[in-house]
Amino acid sequence: MARPSWDDEMRQAAMKTLDSLHWVKGPQGKAFGSEFATYSDAVQGTPCQSGSVALWAALRLLEIGPGDEVLVPSLTYIATATCVSLAGATPVFVDVESDYWCMDLAALEAARTPNTKAIIAVHLFGQMCDDDLVKWCDDHGIAYIEDAAQAHGAVARNGKKAGGIGDVACFSFFPSKNLAVGGEGGMMTTRRTDLAARMDALVNHGRDARLESHEVGSNLRMSEVSAAIGRVQLKRLDRWLVRRREIAATYHAAFEGLNGILLPRVRPDTKHAWHQYCLLVEDPDALRAGLDQANIDSRVYYATPIHRQQVYADHPQFAAELPITDSIAHRLVAIPVHHQLSEAEVQHIVQTVCGILTA
Repeated sequence: MARPSWDDEMRQAAMKTLDSLHWVKGPQGKAFGSEFATYSDAVQGTPCQSGSVALWAALRLLEIGPGDEVLVPSLTYIATATCVSLAGATPVFVDVESDYWCMDLAALEAARTPNTKAIIAVHLFGQMCDDDLVKWCDDHGIAYIEDAAQAHGAVARNGKKAGGIGDVACFSFFPSKNLAVGGEGGMMTTRRTDLAARMDALVNHGRDARLESHEVGSNLRMSEVSAAIGRVQLKRLDRWLVRRREIAATYHAAFEGLNGILLPRVRPDTKHAWHQYCLLVEDPDALRAGLDQANIDSRVYYATPIHRQQVYADHPQFAAELPITDSIAHRLVAIPVHHQLSEAEVQHIVQTVCGILTA
C-alpha cells in the first residue's frame, strides 16, 4: 500500500544532522515547523512525535477535559477518538456523508449539546471536509480541530490547504503517509496567533525560555534527524501529489461503469491528497482475494467503526446505529495509489480490478 521514500538528499540531511551532534531542540525542528506552516497556510507549525500525540496536544491547547464533549466521526482511525478519552473528555460519535465520507454537518447539529466544546474533523483518505463546518463551529463557539493525518497538501474549496482551516490541525508522518520523516512523527499547525507560543511550549513540558513550566505538557518533541528528513520530503510533496492525482484519474477512467462498486468522489472545487484510493464494493472479500492472487496489496478502511470497538464497550453509543458508517465501513477497499507506483504497476492494478469485477 505504500513505499517509504528515501534518497541521497534525505540520507545526507540525516547524516549531517547526526554529525552536528545537535540531535534535539535544534535548528532543524524550528525550520521544519516554519516551512510546514508556510506550506499549510498556517501561522505556526510545531513538530512532534506522532499524529496521535498531536491530537492529544490540540485538546490540551484548547483546554478541553473532563465534562466536555468532542464530536468525532466513527469512520476513521482509532486515535481520533482515544485522544479525547486520554484528555478526560467524552467522544461523541457522529455519522459521515454518504458521498464524500467525511463528517456530516446535519449529524453534527443533531449531536450538539451545551457540553460540546470541539469537533475533530477528519479529512478522510485525503478528502477535505465541507468548508461549512468552519462557519458552523464559529456560530456555536465550538473549536475546530483538523485531523489532517491523511491530508498533506489537500486543498479546500476556499483555496486553503489542510492545516490552515481549523483552530488547530494535526498531521501524521507515519511511513505510509504522503510525507514521512524516517520513522514516527507528527505536526501541529494553527491559524490562531494566541495559540502559537503555547504550541511550542506544550511539546517541551509547557516550559518557557527560562525553563519554567506554565502548564501541563510533556516531552512530545520530534528528533532533529526526523525533522531534517521531513524538510527534504516537504520539498518533494507537491510533485508526489501530482503523481497520486494522476494515478487516481487513471483509476477513475478505468473503473467508471463497472458493476458492484462505487468510485470515491472528490468534493467540487477541492484538491484531494489521495492518501488512500478506496472503492466502495458490494463483495469486498472477492475483490481482495483476487487482488491477493495477483500480488496486489489492499486494505479495508475501516472494518469496525470506532464506536463498535471493544475499547468503547461501555460507551453509551456502543450499540448505536450510524447508518452511513455502518453501511460502508466494511466495504471500503483501498488499492495502492502511492507516488512511487510505476506505470506498469498501475496498469497491472487496473487490469486486475477490471478482470475481477467483470468476471
